[in-house]
Parts: sequence; structure tokens; C-alpha cells
Amino acid sequence: MTMTLEQLRHEVDAGRIDTVLLAITDMQGRLQGKRMVAQHFVDDIAEAGAEGCNYLLAVDVEMNTVEGYDMASWEAGYGDFQMVPDLATLRAVPWQPGTAICLADVRWADGSDVAPSPRQVLRRQLDRLAERGWTCNAATELEFMVFRTGYEDAWKQAYRDLVPANLYNVDYSILGTARVEPLLRRIRNEMLAAGMPVEDSKGECNLGQHEVNIRYGDALTTADQHVVYKNGAKEIAAQEDMAITFMAKFDEREGSSCHIHCSLADAETGENVFAKDEALFRSFVAGQQAHLAELTLLFAPNVNSYKRFAAGSFAPTAIAWGKDNRTCALRVVGHGPGLRVENRVPGADVNPYLALAATIAAGLDGIDRGLELGPPLEGNAYEADVPKVPSTLTDARDRFAASELAREALGAEVVDHYVNMARVELAAFESAVTDWERFRGFERL
Repeated sequence: MTMTLEQLRHEVDAGRIDTVLLAITDMQGRLQGKRMVAQHFVDDIAEAGAEGCNYLLAVDVEMNTVEGYDMASWEAGYGDFQMVPDLATLRAVPWQPGTAICLADVRWADGSDVAPSPRQVLRRQLDRLAERGWTCNAATELEFMVFRTGYEDAWKQAYRDLVPANLYNVDYSILGTARVEPLLRRIRNEMLAAGMPVEDSKGECNLGQHEVNIRYGDALTTADQHVVYKNGAKEIAAQEDMAITFMAKFDEREGSSCHIHCSLADAETGENVFAKDEALFRSFVAGQQAHLAELTLLFAPNVNSYKRFAAGSFAPTAIAWGKDNRTCALRVVGHGPGLRVENRVPGADVNPYLALAATIAAGLDGIDRGLELGPPLEGNAYEADVPKVPSTLTDARDRFAASELAREALGAEVVDHYVNMARVELAAFESAVTDWERFRGFERL
């Protein structure tokens, strides 16, 4: 359940909650923070906040300190920033006894925002919408793969010979998904108990691949729920001696996506702006199409992300829009109050704050410049002669670094920060020797 600070205080006094997680979201979209004694949180931290090392927004996936970040370095001493609780995010964590969680904004000691913090990047774009009297509603459809091999054993096995939860394609299968229902039921019900409006779960194409959908909401709430859900699903799986991966592409079969649905709403009435103004909607989609290539880094942030983009895979390769056409990168769906655009580029490894910020920035540019939307693509976009989604992290990084829109809308500090993140990941990947290379060359080369 969600709760107010007073409700939390009551639960603490009654002895039902003894631990509060204070967490920020890092560049990779992971929760990082501290486990606090609940009494300490309500008495001291809820109002004053807490400190965290600024390297949390300047390390690689393995938490190694790396060079190239202006905000944190050995030369600057790796000081602290402030984790400021957003009490609107306070909720129980049903899968952990006696526990609640609160997400935090990240600020410097002088009260200014830490600009590259993903939550702050999204807030800046939401402020731009608010200036126009709008808000953004969004939903993120996260797919994942479930294995009957637990996390520790998977690590020891070097992630080889893992046992998928399903041994055949269970897309929409009621029988197949029943095999994993004890886990999926826990995820659905415990997310509901945490105050997140889960709608359904369904099977997907790859072996052991599933999806749980949470009802759309305002963009910040959607991103917050996304990261809590993703972390929680892994924790629940671990408790069941199973493992979940949100890798964009685990194997040579279908990858795991995170389709992002987006619409704008009137801040006062809550009415869908797109439904009232077709020209505005078309310009918003035109902005998405015009800037998708240069913003792909924020939709596909890792080397592995680009393995998804394959013809006939339901992951897009064509930068095109279509009406209910799943072969296009941008799919227009719904009507009336439900009219929205779906971006099919992001994988399950996406950082939702950054992806939603990019979506808003591109759409606003389309609106501000009155961009014209061409006709929808009909038929198979994989075979169409249209611009393509960047196929490598290197290409996406270079396009993002050169993007005038990104520097204007997101800020040069943010752009340079995430360009460096891509540089770090590429350097790590390019220095690695893979199993593919060994199998291909050990004897035969």
C-alpha cells in the first residue's frame, strides 16, 4: 500500500514496520540507497534527507569507478550528494517483512538538482510540459525471462545451461503460464499490495518469457513504479529459488522489450490532449519520428540492447509510424481518450526516466515546430525503404553526442554524462574476450 508519513509513523509505533529503504535510481535504472531503521527515518530522515556518495551516478554496471564524469572523480574526492525523500512515493514492501520504501530526488548541498540524475532529467521535461498546462501519462510494458535456476547457481554456471521456466512458446497460453503461476501470482498480488495497479500478466514468445502490466499513470509515477516493480520482481524470484532477467537479448531467440505508451493530458481536467487536437497529436508523433535515431541511446543504453533489433522479431528496425502496426518503431493505438503512441524501440534494460524524458523532449519539439506527419506505413516495415534504428551502441552514442535537440532540451551536462556512460560500456565490451570467440577460434583459427 502507499502511505503518508503519518501512516508510516503509526505503523512504526505499532511495531509493524521496522525498516525503510531510501533509494535513488542510478544511470542503469537500478535502486541504490540505504536500509534505515524505521524510527530513524520518521524522526530524522523524512524531513532532512540523507547523504550518499556521488559515485552512485558515475560508475559502471559492476560499480567500478571510471573516468570521464565531471560530477564525480578521484580528483574531486568523490564527495556526497543529498538523497531527498519524495514522500509521495512512500509505500509498503509486502515481499520484505516489516519494510517500506521511499524514493528520493538527488540534490547538491546547496539545494540544486544533480542534473544527470535520471529522476531529475525526467522532472525537467515534466516542468516544460507544465509550462504549457500539460502532463504526461505513460505505461511501460516490461517483458522478462524466468529461469528455474536461482541467481547464485546461475552465476556459478557462468549463465550457461539455465533451465527456463517454460520449454516452449507460451505467448498468450493459459496452460503454459500456469506452470509459472505461483511466481507470477506472487508478483501480481504483492505489487498490488504495494499500491501499484497491476492489470494482468501474460506469456511471451521466448522460453520462460513473461510480462506483467501495470496500469498507466502520470509519467513520474509510472517510472517510479517501474523501478520498484523491476527490483521487487527479482527479489520475489530469488525467494522462490528462481531467477528473472530483464536483459534486452538473453539468447538468439526473441528479446525482451519495454514498449512505452505515451499521451499528453490537460493538467487541470485530465483530458487527453491528443483526442481533442489531432494536429497537435500528429506533430507530437512527427517529433518522435524525427528525433528517434539521435535519442536511441536513451531507449537502448547497453551493448546488448542492439541485439534485439532484428527483422521479423517484433523488435523494430524501421523508423516509421503505423496504425496498430507492430513492425514499426512507432505504433499509434487507441482512440478518443485512449489515443496514444507506443514506442517499440526500448528493451527491458531501459531506464524509464530517461526514456520518458526523451519521449517528451522529442514530442515537444515536434509540437513547437509544427512538424508534419507523413502517411502511416502500411505492410511490413522490416522491408520498407525508410531510415533505420541505429544498430550499434557506437552509432547511437555518436548521434546522441551530436544531437542539438538533446543538448537544448536535456542540457549539455546530461548529454555529456550519458555519452561517457556509453563510452565506458563500449570500452569494457571491446576489451572482453567472449565465448563466441573461443568456440570459433580456439581450434579452427
